[in-house]
Amino acid sequence: MSAPNVIDGRAIAEQVNQETAQRVAKVRARGIEPRLVFIRVGQDPASRVYVGMKEKVSARLGIATQTCVLPESAREEDLLEMVARYNADPSVHAILVQSPLPRQISEARIFSAVAPEKDVDGFHPMNVGKLMLGDPTGFRPCTPAGIHELLIRSGVRIEGAEAVILGRGNIVGKPMAAILLQKAVNAGATVTICHSQTRDVASHCRRADILIAAIGSAQFVKAGMVKPGAVVIDVGVNRVPDPAAAGGARLVGDVDFAAVQPIASKITPNPGGVGPMTIAMLLQNTVRAAEGAAGLNPAH
Repeated sequence: MSAPNVIDGRAIAEQVNQETAQRVAKVRARGIEPRLVFIRVGQDPASRVYVGMKEKVSARLGIATQTCVLPESAREEDLLEMVARYNADPSVHAILVQSPLPRQISEARIFSAVAPEKDVDGFHPMNVGKLMLGDPTGFRPCTPAGIHELLIRSGVRIEGAEAVILGRGNIVGKPMAAILLQKAVNAGATVTICHSQTRDVASHCRRADILIAAIGSAQFVKAGMVKPGAVVIDVGVNRVPDPAAAGGARLVGDVDFAAVQPIASKITPNPGGVGPMTIAMLLQNTVRAAEGAAGLNPAH
């Protein structure tokens, strides 16, 4: 049994999934089958696993999926043509291009090519702009949206909190900051983003009421960097050598969980914290896209 201060991301994701399943049923009652297309380029093992996990949960919730795979050698034009084909297909409500992409393909160009109303990853410039403006009609990126939901459903007070985010990436760090600082319910935090050029990262971390680690450095956050009673969210997925583990390596987060857990008021495990929420929010975005096609008023 987990400690009482450990946030159960799997359980909260299942709450969201059940709500999504109810919304899927209403869309299907209108004669519309929510459909999500995954596009992969190459055979990256992690990408194959991630897409497989998303397909499995989609099927359970009643969302139809299709996975298209292009060879590693595919040209950017090949991928753009595929995206354009699914943009134009009214039976497809959502498109996800799985990253990373091979070096000959510009992720920014591909993400910008996905129709904004089908961009359930929330990476199109229009959806990024809506997030910055506080416009709820856009799609929010799934990982930061999932973290926000974890905080809300765990009873964490965000209004007025000092939130420190480790990492300034476009997938987690920047959109997470935008979500938390909005002038809105369950937002209104004072946000600091730390990155590779931040001086004395530890001093910033020790101010945090909410500390979100998305820096991509194994067990970077140590006990001495965390204020007693802080809420700690671990986004990192890092492979470290471990002769005792299968394959000679194991996955750890950006937080030294064993050292930090006794200090935090709430903390996410890794795995079982943020990961399940990312998938749950992707499928929530997908049913929102289908609701729009069905003429229903999408819930935000």
